Formats: sequence, structure tokens, C-alpha cells
Amino acid sequence: MGGSMFSLAGDRVVGWCPAIGLLALMTLGCTEERVVPTSADPARAPEAVLWFEDATDELGIEFRHETKGREEFSFPASVSAGAAWIDYDQDGRLDLYLIQNGGPDGPINRLYHQQQDGRFKDVSEGSGLDVAGYGQGVAVGDVNNDGWPDVCVTEYDRTRLFLNEAGQRFAEVTEQAGIDNPSWGTSAAFVDYDRDGWLDLVVANYVEHDASKRCFNDSDRQDFCGPDSFHGSVPRLYRNRTGESDGRVRFEDVTSSSGLAAKAEPGLGVVCLDFDGDRWPDLLLANDGRPNTLWINQKDGTFLEEAILRGLAFNRMGETEANMGLAVGDVDRDGLFDVFVTHLVNETHTLWRQSPRGYFEDATVGTSLSTMTGATGFGTVMEDFDHDGDLDIAIATGGVLANSDRAAEEFWDPYRQPNQLFANIGNGTFRDVGAGNAPFCTSDVARALAHADFDNDGDVDLVLTRIDGHVSVYRNVSPKSGHWLIVRAIDPDLNRDAYGAGITLIASSERWSRAVSPGQSYESSADPRVHFGLGDVDRLDAIRVIWPDGTEEEFPGAEADQVLVIEKGTGREVPADLPETAAAKLTL
Repeated sequence: MGGSMFSLAGDRVVGWCPAIGLLALMTLGCTEERVVPTSADPARAPEAVLWFEDATDELGIEFRHETKGREEFSFPASVSAGAAWIDYDQDGRLDLYLIQNGGPDGPINRLYHQQQDGRFKDVSEGSGLDVAGYGQGVAVGDVNNDGWPDVCVTEYDRTRLFLNEAGQRFAEVTEQAGIDNPSWGTSAAFVDYDRDGWLDLVVANYVEHDASKRCFNDSDRQDFCGPDSFHGSVPRLYRNRTGESDGRVRFEDVTSSSGLAAKAEPGLGVVCLDFDGDRWPDLLLANDGRPNTLWINQKDGTFLEEAILRGLAFNRMGETEANMGLAVGDVDRDGLFDVFVTHLVNETHTLWRQSPRGYFEDATVGTSLSTMTGATGFGTVMEDFDHDGDLDIAIATGGVLANSDRAAEEFWDPYRQPNQLFANIGNGTFRDVGAGNAPFCTSDVARALAHADFDNDGDVDLVLTRIDGHVSVYRNVSPKSGHWLIVRAIDPDLNRDAYGAGITLIASSERWSRAVSPGQSYESSADPRVHFGLGDVDRLDAIRVIWPDGTEEEFPGAEADQVLVIEKGTGREVPADLPETAAAKLTL
């Protein structure tokens, strides 16, 4: 939201590009000349095919996000609105948890339970998750390995942990668990960074906010401040010590001993995966207006920051950008996951391709994405929405600075921008398909975006949150170009989903690689199951899984178009010292 976009002169915001409205977006103009899409450029020509319909009302979800302090341009009000898909009662149907930002005396967070008929019922009251505060983001993970997913909520002034009591209710255990984060938390994720079988917690913290600060644009109008107005914050890493205790959930703050305290940056997004190929999870944080930080696991409880070395700190011009939402996926199907980060309206959303393993290069220009930004992005999802075998991209957008040239009937009108949808047309090249997707590509001040197959029909749906607006659940109705497979990877010894596992499907010469990583996007948590679009392939020859502890197994092939549950220990072990075959190379 800042950095290369604007700076503070005294307490005046200067050098920024105003958030532009829908009509202005038709020219894609801001601080640099942009080319208007034409049918002569197939990668940029809109495709008028409907991919999503708004099913919110039909599903019975009535939630309106509320903030506190917007009229005073309170900075925290401009970045909140988390969401999480969670099957909290383990009935096989995903439920939905939504975060409020109205303060301790404001509206409560809401929990919606999915009923047998597919509709959602508000079960917030008495759930234990019916809390109020200056909420920001949410993460989901089973911290005590009892088979019931637990919930972490980040807030402006604290981070809270709620323990799932067998799907009946949640109990807050923040203090007794040792979670003490008085900072402004944004995104969070669970990860077993030390491979001891217990999920640890990483929290991206934003800035050391001073509520008395006032910021103004170049028209002398007050507006929201940006991160450059404040010092960045250190992220927090909590090691799960529950396995060493008497059964009580207990965490230890290892931020300093792990090395993460060495960098205080304005963190907004976080994702935890193996970035260097050694089968130990690493941590990537998207920092707003500052270089991204990539913490490489040293396998001894410590991390080294290597974003510059590995190519993820800056864009191809060596510039920092307003890094916000994160998504990872293999867009070109070379067996290595790539990284996509959303940015401000007059920057470009950036795609870093991984090649060779462990090293990344800004490949945005070659994907056609560089000429199709035109909006400030937050949450983002990289999934195969149409089952053609290639990963597509959806982005939740909304301005952070007002467009001073627009009259405002409502407070947030000058900040509205259309959400974005891009189809992968092969080899990681994208086409803007927003023209045919008015239900999703509405003009919004959107923030969180999380994916899930909530109706269990085999395709990827979305939930999108809006600041001071209604949440929307989008059902996937796209014409499908092929088959699909959904994989749930479980470690039965741990009674939970295998967060961090890498899954590769093999069909003759075809390969698809994904990871179990629900903690991506922005301030949200997604379906822990892994979805694959398969194109014309209707049967797989084999499935390979690299489990979070570094072991690898191969499982027999399977028919497409089903939800497949894979359990650790039931496949054929792949020896660690086995020479890399072509198939073994194509794993996350």
C-alpha cells in the first residue's frame, strides 16, 4: 500500500496515484501509459464466458463487514476483512468464519455452519468464536492433533487462539497457550517448521501505528496513511510445545532465537512452503512498500533471510512494490511452484517463475499480466477454475487512496475498483476474462479472497470480503474444459491434514504439482484439500506425495472426477537416496 507509491513530506502524502474508478479503468491510465486491450492481442482480449455466480443470498449468508474510525481515516480500517473456510464439526461440509473490525463494542465475528441442504446457518451465538474487536485476518489449523481444526484470529492490537472442542464450541486459550502478540497482526499461517509433528504459528505484523498521525493527499484532502508513515514490525513465530506438555496447548515465542527478529517490515501476506527444495518449510512474507523477506529454514530452529539471493525481494527493475496478497502455484507446469503477489494500481501484479529450483525471476512481462493490472490488489487465488489443466488467477481489489476526481455518494465510493479474473491460456500466459464475469468483477473495496469447493461438486468456488460491505460467496459455473481431482492428504498418526505436503499427479507424460497450503492469499484461510484440473486426462498412472516430515510415497493411479483421501503410510515408500527420475523431479 505504500513504498514506491507514495512518501510522506511532513504528514502529507505525495507522489501517489489516486485510486481510479471504473470508467477511468477503461483506459488503464495512471502514472504510465498503458495499452488498451484489443482483439488483435488474444492474450488480452476479454472472453465473455461466465465463470462465477453470486450465490450468497441463495446460501442464506447475511454478513456485512463493519469498521470503526473510517471517518477519521483510521489506518486499520482500510486493510481489514478476513475470512476462513473451515469444516469445524468434521461433517464433510465446509463452514465459513468471517471477521469484523468494529472494535470491542462493535459487531461480533460470525460463524456459518453448512447444513445438509447446502445452505448456511448462522451459529455464532455461543460458539466461542462470537468475539468482537479490531479484527484483521484468520488462520485455521489443528494445533493439538485431536482431529478438530482450531482458529487463530489476528487483530490490530493482539492475536487470539481458539481451541475447537470436538466441533461443539471453541474456547479461547490465547493467554494460557503463550500467544502474546500486541502488534498489528495481518495474515497468519500454521506450519510445522521444525518437523516435529505439531503445527507452529507464524504471524505477519504490519506497522507500529500511531493513531494520532494524520495524512493528506496532494489536493490537501485527508486520506488514509500508508506504511511509509510508520516503522515496520517484526513478524512473530511461535513454536508449538504441546507435545512436551501435559496435554495443554502451549506455544513458545521463538521469534528472536529463530532469527526472524532481524527484520522489521510492514508484513501483509505470508505463505509457508519449501522454497529451496530441501523438504523443510520456509517462510515468505509480502511486505508493503518494502522488499519481500524469504526466511530459509536452516533445519536447526533458525532461519536465514535470502529473498534477494533467490530473486523474490524486488521486481525485475530492482524496485520494491506494495506487496500485499500472495498465491503460489505451478503456472507453467514445469514441476516448480511460482509466486504471484498483488500490488498497487500503478504498479504491476508480479509473477515470479521458479527456475532453477530455489531461485525465482520476475516473469510478469512475458505473461501479459504486466499490461492488465489497472487496480490495487489484495487477496488472490491461483487455481484451475475451468479444468483445462492450467492455473488461473483471481484478485480481490480496492483502492487505498481516494480518487479525488470522483464525487462520493458513500464514503468508500472513491476507493472502489473492479475485481479481476485472468485465464491461463497455456504455458503461464494469461487473458483478461473480466468482461464476461460481471458478478465477480464488480467495483469493490475488497480485501480477503479464499477458495474452496464448498459444495463438493469438483470445482473451485470463492469467498470475497469487502470493507464495510457484504460478503459474497461465488459459485463456480464455468464451462469445464476437462476432468478434475481433489486430494485430501492426511497423516493418521497426527489426526489432521498434512499441511505443507507436496502432491504430484502423473499421467503418462503429464504432471500436475500442488501443495497443501491453505494459508495463502490475504488475511484468509482456504480449503485444505488440493484441487487439480486435468484437461482431457481421465485417469492417473500414479500419485506422489512428499510429506511434511520429508518422506516420500507413491500411490496407485486413480480415476479422475472424484475426491480422493490419501493417508500417510499407506503408499509405496520412495527411498530418499533413490536417484532423481523425471517423475521425482516434478515435485514441489
